[in-house]
Amino acid sequence: MDVQNVFRALSDPTRRDILMMLAEREMSIGEVSERFEITRAAVKKHLIILREGDLISVHSRGREKVNRLEPDALRGAADWIGYFSGFWDGRLAALQEAVTKEMEERKDDDD
Repeated sequence: MDVQNVFRALSDPTRRDILMMLAEREMSIGEVSERFEITRAAVKKHLIILREGDLISVHSRGREKVNRLEPDALRGAADWIGYFSGFWDGRLAALQEAVTKEMEERKDDDD
């Protein structure tokens, strides 16, 4: 799985909305299209990008094709972002310490 394709797929708010819908249930292109004020062709392009990112799969349901969320593909993106969480945890702790110190200094000045 190419995490670059996952981030590309996640970069668009419409595609993120589609993923949220597919998290609730499988849907055909028509069902997805009904929920947006864009053309069916535009929805199909979004679905193709989501499929390229391995975030969805397409399966047959009778004569209809349905789109299914594949949440495991998000693991690569989550791992990549998680790598940097320690950096932010350290930065936020330093910010909290600086704010606390400044508040204590102001309190001492007021006394």
